[in-house]
Amino acid sequence: MPMPVFQEYEPAGDCACKGCAQRRRSLARARAIAPRDGGHPSARGARRALVLATAAGVVLSGGGVAAARTTPPPGPVSHDEPGSPQGRPAPLHGPKGGPVGKPGAPGAPSAAKRIDRSTIINRAKLWLDAKVPYSMSEYWTDGYRQDCSGYVSMAWNLGTNEWTGSLHTFATRITKDELLPGDMLLFHNPADPNKGSHVTLFGGWADESRTHYIAYEQTKPATRKQVTPYGYWNNAAKYLPYRFNGVTGGIVPEGQGPDGKPATPVAKAFPGAATFGPGRTGDQIEQLGRMLIDRGALRFYPQGASRRWTDADRLATQAFQRAQGWTGADADGTPGAHTWRLLVERQGKDIPPVPETAGPGGVRAYPGAAVFRPGSAHDAVTALGRMLLAKGFGTYYTSGPGPRWGEADRRAVEAFQRAQGWRGAAADGYPGPETWRRLFA
Repeated sequence: MPMPVFQEYEPAGDCACKGCAQRRRSLARARAIAPRDGGHPSARGARRALVLATAAGVVLSGGGVAAARTTPPPGPVSHDEPGSPQGRPAPLHGPKGGPVGKPGAPGAPSAAKRIDRSTIINRAKLWLDAKVPYSMSEYWTDGYRQDCSGYVSMAWNLGTNEWTGSLHTFATRITKDELLPGDMLLFHNPADPNKGSHVTLFGGWADESRTHYIAYEQTKPATRKQVTPYGYWNNAAKYLPYRFNGVTGGIVPEGQGPDGKPATPVAKAFPGAATFGPGRTGDQIEQLGRMLIDRGALRFYPQGASRRWTDADRLATQAFQRAQGWTGADADGTPGAHTWRLLVERQGKDIPPVPETAGPGGVRAYPGAAVFRPGSAHDAVTALGRMLLAKGFGTYYTSGPGPRWGEADRRAVEAFQRAQGWRGAAADGYPGPETWRRLFA
């Protein structure tokens, strides 16, 4: 599918005055003579100058005083104001070495990661809780672009930022009656993506007649969840339902596994401390993970809960225990009878979200790989160094640490990564999201 050219702005479509009419004709001519450079800034500036100059000529000469009085001159164009509600395909954290709007490498639909519906919705809630502001050009700390298609890319845990013209390649068309939470409603207009293209996540039906649904969507001013008419407020018939190819099943009811088959009944009674720990596998471990995710531990389970005990289970359990105000041996990350009872009966306090200023130096979350490169200076580098010192990996620092990334930082990170048992590219000294999580957990 050819990539559309995103225009800076369009004249008012409903104004009949001579000034606006002439501006619309001028804009049409500017589009017709657009060069083949795909929208180079100088070309965009030339076209925009042509439109403004022509409009000004009409106002001053033949457009009349009335047009000058009733049609204010266009103001500065914001990066978030083009007609399209999204940016174009890009890797996580944005294209490298080019302008924000430059397309990135397309995603690989065949490599879609497996994910269950509960995790999709919980990932969507992360942005909802954080009130992530809408932007076509900015990327959130998790690497996803802060627009409608970036939001769905994040919720589905895709490895790239897609757009409404490519999201369907990761999914299968379904019917309205088949919709389940975590599916998407997609409207892409290939003839002119500026005219209403948008995508929402389906969160469930809001009424028995199925005329309204709960929509999770990224739109101005920030992420929102609200009851929405099917398929949307406008262009309703053009919103098509799709199901992500990586989804592992429907919403999991009690007593059923994610594959739709009968599962081991939910254990109400504590199964015993020996059920949990390194090397252990079982349904109760997966149940623990799901209960913890429901209580705010999604950030520890980016791939969802599993039957095999991992460090994610320990850290999530510890976070829940600390949320209850427990310390020491009472918050060791191993679930006991009291922890289990609170989770099963949905009592006690939820795990609090990561605060805006969590971590030393006011660092909110993983700031992105670009921060940790030679010559880069950022508060996150200082915070990283202080945490490495606190955990006993500061022998490479002769002074500091400070905000500028250097070889001492890299060698200290490498030592920490090797202490996790990682080798090769996984222990290159450059912190990724998992290194960051383990350091600051």
